[in-house]
Amino acid sequence: MRLQRPRAARRFGARSAAVLITTVLAVGVPFPSVGADGPDERPSSLVDPLIGSANGGNTYPGATLPYGMIAWSPTSTTGDQTSTGAANGYQYGVTRIRGLSLTHVNGAGCNPGAAGDVPIMPFVGDVTSSPSADTKDAVYAADFTHADEKATPGRYTLGLASGASADLAVGERAGVADFTFPADRPANLLFRVSNSLNGSEDAHVDIDAAHRRVTGWVLTGAFCGRRANGGVNNRKSYYKLYFSASFDRAFSSAGTWKDATLSPGSTSASGGEGYATGADRAGRGSGGWVGFDTHSDNDVHMRIGISYVSLGGAEANLREEIPGHASVRQVADAGARAWDRELAAVRVRGGDTARRQTFYTALYHALMQPNLISDADGRYWGMDQRVHRLARGQRAQYSDFSGWDQYRAQIQLLALLKPTVAGDFAQSLYNFARQNGGVWDRWVHISGATHVMTGDPSAATLATFYAMGVRNFDYEGAFDSLVRQATVPHPDGLSDAGCPGQCVGQRPNLAQYLSSHYAAQDVCHCWGGAAETLEDAVADSALARWTRLLGRDTKAKVFTERAGYWRNVFDPATGYVRARRLDGSWVTPFSPGSDLGFAQGTSATYTWMVPQDVQGLAEAMGGREAAATRLDGFFHNADGSWSVRGGDPLRYDPTNEPGIHAPWLYNALGQPWKTQATVRRIVDTVYGTGPSGLPGNDDLGTMSAWYVFSALGVYPQTPGTATLLLGAPLFPAAVVDRPGRADLVITAPRADDTHAYIDAARLDGRPLQQSWTDAGLLRTGGRLDFRLTEQPNTEWATNPGTLPK
Repeated sequence: MRLQRPRAARRFGARSAAVLITTVLAVGVPFPSVGADGPDERPSSLVDPLIGSANGGNTYPGATLPYGMIAWSPTSTTGDQTSTGAANGYQYGVTRIRGLSLTHVNGAGCNPGAAGDVPIMPFVGDVTSSPSADTKDAVYAADFTHADEKATPGRYTLGLASGASADLAVGERAGVADFTFPADRPANLLFRVSNSLNGSEDAHVDIDAAHRRVTGWVLTGAFCGRRANGGVNNRKSYYKLYFSASFDRAFSSAGTWKDATLSPGSTSASGGEGYATGADRAGRGSGGWVGFDTHSDNDVHMRIGISYVSLGGAEANLREEIPGHASVRQVADAGARAWDRELAAVRVRGGDTARRQTFYTALYHALMQPNLISDADGRYWGMDQRVHRLARGQRAQYSDFSGWDQYRAQIQLLALLKPTVAGDFAQSLYNFARQNGGVWDRWVHISGATHVMTGDPSAATLATFYAMGVRNFDYEGAFDSLVRQATVPHPDGLSDAGCPGQCVGQRPNLAQYLSSHYAAQDVCHCWGGAAETLEDAVADSALARWTRLLGRDTKAKVFTERAGYWRNVFDPATGYVRARRLDGSWVTPFSPGSDLGFAQGTSATYTWMVPQDVQGLAEAMGGREAAATRLDGFFHNADGSWSVRGGDPLRYDPTNEPGIHAPWLYNALGQPWKTQATVRRIVDTVYGTGPSGLPGNDDLGTMSAWYVFSALGVYPQTPGTATLLLGAPLFPAAVVDRPGRADLVITAPRADDTHAYIDAARLDGRPLQQSWTDAGLLRTGGRLDFRLTEQPNTEWATNPGTLPK
């Protein structure tokens, strides 16, 4: 079964019978024509894949397609073959590589991150020793400069100081490369089959000189398997990546290696590296190389396919996607067109080039995942470590679910822009749960349950998909399964395996939680009891809302009550969320800047993590005015200056997820102009162009999705709903193309660097005096008209009766 391509977006400016979100206020002002800012400007031309490759963004610059299986990008080295100096294989400041790897994950935070499978290294010189024995990457690696590097959507080129170069382009599951070598020196390609970012359990390579082919596989996994907080629990394999590479010319030499032993002329080798790091792993592993006579022709053309199912699957994927005569340029052009189709889901007009580049790169990063793991014939490797076929009506099996991160923004953007992909993703996660004994893992990589982070993000994710109109998945079955996970204790919930950070229990110590109505720090078997309570309350709120949409009101009452359990970890005496023991006492000592009881955050940040009940939180803080004053202190220093770049445990941290919704809380507190000012400050100072243009880990598109929403002037209020909070758009006009549904059009004629505030608004031509829209906007459409101004309007959308709940 071949995946259907999403339909091409309608010509920009075309209007369906339907929905327009506009942002022009005055009645009688005509809707401006909306088109690209130049007749030849394509969305893909505005993308810079290097954005986020520094400053801890952990993006990768290599060649990939939307939701692609293959992601061909460099693996860098800082002189340690068991590490890369970066969480996902590439860091802008590291200019030495040991290969170009076939798989990557965008923006994950564990260092090393995930995948980075089968680095392929163009090596200039004779292979005289085992590359695995080159533990310092002193010989079989090469320097480069960024002047010799170019990254565009679907294509990556790199020139090395050795004189070799690589030009890569990809389909969804296959790729093509031109490797160029100096004509007067030995030319070799190294296939470092065991050298995945996290190591490997086993690996294998075969060289078939008669058919000019190199094939092999690596058995690996171990995402976050080397980090201290629970990582030992994840030093295990859960997928095998197969590859098949074919060449347009004969090999002049070949050989293999295992550990320190080099075997010239050998055509087969096996051996893994293990999952340790440093001296415990250095020098282990296997691979092979092929050499070429480049005296008269120094260009080597290679086609390669990959699969998580079988070698035959890799070869079939290659045949399906990369014709034998295809050049790198042809494949790259097709890839750019594929990205143009995806990125055309949102077309913006106006703003300077830097704004548009930041926007389209953020959209690019947000639409890189989920990632295909099913072959062209519909087969995929399941979480039960068996081969499966796609469910009826499902177009693709997707994976790479960074749930704790994604459920806050990326999931909502996917549902808004790509509902069919969202539905296939929902079905994929449900498939995995059924293959995993009914357990929905919170961080799924390929076919592995990694248990990373905390809470129950699957419930929040699928409830959000349903609320936003996604229906192409078995939502009844998925709902029942998620309710079971939230109500029936599982033996894993009493295990401390992997804790903290990767606790195996997905609803840890559920029986105690249901009895105490909070996760007790001393017996919770979780990363942090206070964080677990807040996360579960958000998930239960989402389930309650989903329950109502399904007409199951009895269950809705139960989950609505559980959504309020956040109150049981809010300490009125201090005004902060805190960890509690089973006996009800507060864990001491306490400081708002402490992370005791929390996961990757402090009490000062997590106290705001009640998006499902902002009015209740405000009441607990002494009322909306008091809460707003406290929120002011979260974004400002004592002298009134901004504090939105992170680094202060008492204030806003834009680099991690627990507080990224906080700038939008002012809408519910009756001071929406402060949301507008705060969001504008963040997008102007924390995001931007260049390698440092992301504030921190992109976390599979989450930080990028936050920017996309903020730039459009809307933001999802809380998981499990289709409610959008309103802010001030960055662009004068934007059109959101929604396949099979009415388009959304957003315009703000005065939008520029100085007009950061909403002065007035209309909905369907009628004055709008609230800072949010309900689900009807996405369901049936409507027209929003904003007039922006340079000074805050402190009267608009402040009526207590019209505030978001």
